[in-house]
Amino acid sequence: MKTHRDFSWTILPVVILICAAAALAGGLGARSAAQRKAAAPPAARDDAAAKAAFLAAYSVFMHPRCMNCHPAGDIPLQGDDSHPHTQNVQRGGAGMGKYALKCLDCHQLENVPGANMPPGAPNWHLPPPNMKMVFEGKSAGELCRQLKDPKQNGGRSVERAIEHIKSDKLVMWGWAPGEGRSVPAMSHAEFSGRMQEWIAKGAACPE
Repeated sequence: MKTHRDFSWTILPVVILICAAAALAGGLGARSAAQRKAAAPPAARDDAAAKAAFLAAYSVFMHPRCMNCHPAGDIPLQGDDSHPHTQNVQRGGAGMGKYALKCLDCHQLENVPGANMPPGAPNWHLPPPNMKMVFEGKSAGELCRQLKDPKQNGGRSVERAIEHIKSDKLVMWGWAPGEGRSVPAMSHAEFSGRMQEWIAKGAACPE
């Protein structure tokens, strides 16, 4: 007659085999899931939808709150009419102003209270001269191709290039510019969403 100890030693190999099989099945299942994920096709490219998304966002790029900081020349623009900066401030070697006229002399971390008083946001500056990222005078297609060009966007992927648009406080200032200044008709959330849609659909550019 088998004892309790004999019975335990009899079933132990069976238990070990069951556990090993379960672990193997789990591992194979995990690998299969990972393989399926890796093999999953990317989001469907849709050039027409990408172009439409960018064209919708283009109105924000051309609004004075954005374009004034991305001029064709080396003088920042001011006001809703985008006139040259009245203090004759210039871009300078780092985009922070030239000689004694530095951006941060007047542009602090926040807007100065009052109508048309100096606006403010962290790190107020123009793009540097070696990477001007001009918006002024650009067609939708030209601007789109510029944003995608690593030689003009700081060597970034398209996704990284628009992080500035999505989260930079200097960009977000455009929707809270202080008394006396207009804001883009499209909200920042919608603008960011349009740019994300442009990327998701393949980042095709208008002609």
